[in-house]
Amino acid sequence: MALETSAAAPAPVRQVATAVAGWVDRLGPIWVEGQLAQVNRRPGVSVVFMTLRDSLASVSVRLTVPRALVDSLDPPLVEGASVVVQAKPSYYAANGSFSLEVRELRMVGLGELLARLERRRQLLAAEGLFAAHLKRPLPFLPRRVGLVTAPGSAAERDVVDNARRRWPGVELTTAYATMQGPRCSGEVVEALQRLERDPAVDVVVVARGGGSVEDLLPFSDETLVRAVAALRTPVVSAIGHEQDQPLLDLVADVRASTPTDAAKLVVPDVVGELDAVAHARERMRAALGGLLAREEAGLLALRTRPVLADPRHLIDTRDDELVALLGRARRTLGHRLDRAADDVDHQRARARALSPLATLQRGYAVVQDAGGHVVTSVAALAPGGALSVRLADGRADVTVAGTTPTPAPAPEEHR
Repeated sequence: MALETSAAAPAPVRQVATAVAGWVDRLGPIWVEGQLAQVNRRPGVSVVFMTLRDSLASVSVRLTVPRALVDSLDPPLVEGASVVVQAKPSYYAANGSFSLEVRELRMVGLGELLARLERRRQLLAAEGLFAAHLKRPLPFLPRRVGLVTAPGSAAERDVVDNARRRWPGVELTTAYATMQGPRCSGEVVEALQRLERDPAVDVVVVARGGGSVEDLLPFSDETLVRAVAALRTPVVSAIGHEQDQPLLDLVADVRASTPTDAAKLVVPDVVGELDAVAHARERMRAALGGLLAREEAGLLALRTRPVLADPRHLIDTRDDELVALLGRARRTLGHRLDRAADDVDHQRARARALSPLATLQRGYAVVQDAGGHVVTSVAALAPGGALSVRLADGRADVTVAGTTPTPAPAPEEHR
């Protein structure tokens, strides 16, 4: 039912949105063909949101697809796939968005092909054929470069011309193969194995110009991928253009965006290498010159030192020091000997002063009886007894004629 509105009686937004939702809801399910531009799987949501784009015009519409339907697809759904969907048009009045509620989804043509390639890529990646640690480094300067390409192709000219322009002495061995169609993968595998048996070939380039997805399909063949993974010789994949990526690019040791880029990767640039050698020689010459200059300056500094200018200077200096030390030692020793002699004289004098002989020399004598005992009192003498008197210069034998005791002193009177 059409809305009746006028400038005097306009319809509110909600009424218009509700009317549009009613008109759209009356539409039955329709079949729509397009290309998936975006697949958004949100965790915990039972639907998957997608964007379906027209293959010719810049027009797109939003899809809501049940997650169970997406998970049941085999091969799995990928962005860029061409699909045909049966969907019910829906208009959400709250935000004015239009979408298609998908009830059935089928991949067709290129979309199904891309989906199968994606499934194959996932299976081979799970086996580890694309692992980074399996990639072999390219030689700096290969003895011989193997080339797998179609005879007389532009890819062959690009690789050969650019390789020889960069390094004129490079040797190339070409193994021709069909680079398109059902025989392509088998012939490429045979060419690779033939080059693998040549011990002089250090690196192999597989080159082909651009093309459609169907044209490049043989380079995603599982047999070819496994054959490249089994080679010992490093492989450079130069298939198609930058946006193309067959499975051969993933299993190869190095991916080149174009055949021209492959030539730059496998051989160095002779001009650049010569410039690098020249720069290295200049740096070495400068480093050696600096080293020689430093050593010469060091040698000159050594030669100008006093010890080298007058070799005897150090010996004379040490000789003077030795003479001075010897004089000090002699003086010190003399002083110590003089002090020691003075000490000896002093001790000798003290010993002599304390000697009984010195006492005898002052007029004293030592009286001994016949038994050799020293007599200290007249009470021990008897008249007629024999005595021996020891004097300073000898001994005399005497006989006691009599004794006279010395009277004791009178005690002092107390005051």
